Amino acid sequence: MSATPAAGGGFAPLRQKTFAILWVATIVGNTGSFIRDVASSWLVTDLSNAPAAVAAVQAAGTLPIFLLAIPAGVLSDILDRRKFLIIIQLLLAGASICLMLLSATGLQTITSLIAFTFVGGIGAALMAPTWQAIVPELVPKQDLKGAVALNSLGINISRAIGPAVGGLLLAWLGAAFTYGVDVISYVFVIAALIWWRRAPDVDDGLSERFFGAFRAGLRYARASRELHVVLLRAAAFFAFSSSVWALLPLVARNLLGGDAGFYGILLGAVGAGAIGGALVMPKLRARLDSDALLLGSALATAAVMAGLSFAPARWVAILALLALGGAWITALTTLNGAAQSILPNWVRGRSLAVYLTVFNGAMTAGSLAWGAVAEIAGVPATLVLGAVGVAVAGLIFHLVKLPKGDADLVASNHWPEPLTAAPVEHDRGPVLVTIEYRVDDSDRSDFLKALAKLSGERRRDGAYGWGVTEDAADPQRVVEWFMVESWAEHLRQHRRVSKADADVQQQVRGFHKGPEAPVVNHLLSINLPHLGRH
Repeated sequence: MSATPAAGGGFAPLRQKTFAILWVATIVGNTGSFIRDVASSWLVTDLSNAPAAVAAVQAAGTLPIFLLAIPAGVLSDILDRRKFLIIIQLLLAGASICLMLLSATGLQTITSLIAFTFVGGIGAALMAPTWQAIVPELVPKQDLKGAVALNSLGINISRAIGPAVGGLLLAWLGAAFTYGVDVISYVFVIAALIWWRRAPDVDDGLSERFFGAFRAGLRYARASRELHVVLLRAAAFFAFSSSVWALLPLVARNLLGGDAGFYGILLGAVGAGAIGGALVMPKLRARLDSDALLLGSALATAAVMAGLSFAPARWVAILALLALGGAWITALTTLNGAAQSILPNWVRGRSLAVYLTVFNGAMTAGSLAWGAVAEIAGVPATLVLGAVGVAVAGLIFHLVKLPKGDADLVASNHWPEPLTAAPVEHDRGPVLVTIEYRVDDSDRSDFLKALAKLSGERRRDGAYGWGVTEDAADPQRVVEWFMVESWAEHLRQHRRVSKADADVQQQVRGFHKGPEAPVVNHLLSINLPHLGRH
């Protein structure tokens, strides 16, 4: 996924009125959130100068996303997304109103700041996958990539404006007024969502329920080796780079001698650097692959962190944060793009939620750990340690290549509906599916290799157990089997097979010998009567 709109038509989604209005509302809402966050990050340094307290506020904002991203991804698939987003906005507005009142009355404490920052993190966790999920509803298919890119650009616009405005408001008018501006931003977002007339969802009888969808998402994530690579690379990068975000308020105040306005300028520089990085991303991708981009981001981030540890002049720090913003957006879009490219539509939200869980888990754990290190070693030494970690991890994990993401993941719909003697209740299960092949001894090794590849597809699309057996009396008769938790889940499994996976199935069937196709059986569980003990 490109971080910027594609040339010649990248702004076409804005011709869709609903998308344009919600896009602007999102920028307003995100700007308010950045204003709130800069107020909280700076206010904690007034209440306590301890690095652990500063890092705890940063962690409170990301921990809920780590805990709730996957359930939020499931909810975004099974609830009315418009109503769900309105409820989330009301939750976020309530948290900011509480922060405003506590600041206005002088009752704000470290505990209350952490608590309401945590509530804000809950709202962010619930909102992120849902906003991503509604984009295909707002634009035609040919404009989808441009719409996703515009969303990325909008976030960076907010990141450039929000912190700077928040810092200035905090310095001139105080924390209560700053939180009040954030409250007003939610009014615009809620109004736009109320104006949007979304078509109601249609239940075709195979719509997933929460726990079933939750399990299906986890099964897919557990079985996808390509997703594992993306998650590993993300965890390695964010765990070390989180130190600069956790300690940046102390860098601005203690190392650089700045006030709240200067801290806002630093964060605004990050946003401006991110916009610049987004604009040059297409040219970089034309010359470098994803692995080179991620390595470059790691080395640039390490250089900035090391430079800040020497307490440079303020103008040098601003330039460094511009570079950090460019490196950060490069890493984010590279990893997110790699994840997007390997995920089929049916599980995209839930798997992206797994990615968000790893991202925010690494940021949360990293923030807490680096805050504890700074208590002992000091802020400059901690930044140097983090810089070394980012650089070394970047070089080591550069050997673990990101997936290319060039497989055709469009649903093939090539499986015929299972034949049944009578209608089967959707919740009946588990279901045992067997496929009988006849394989020559000379083809056995290649067949088993192809079958092993197919096993991953079976598990990703819904099977919780898979195996292969041979007939003791006739070794050329090989039976593949897999278990699915219900009849409805097996019907969904039919819908989930991609064209790339259909090619793998065809390769396996190519080894089958005989005039007839492989025999497929669907075996339903039977509940035996309770006979008691004799």
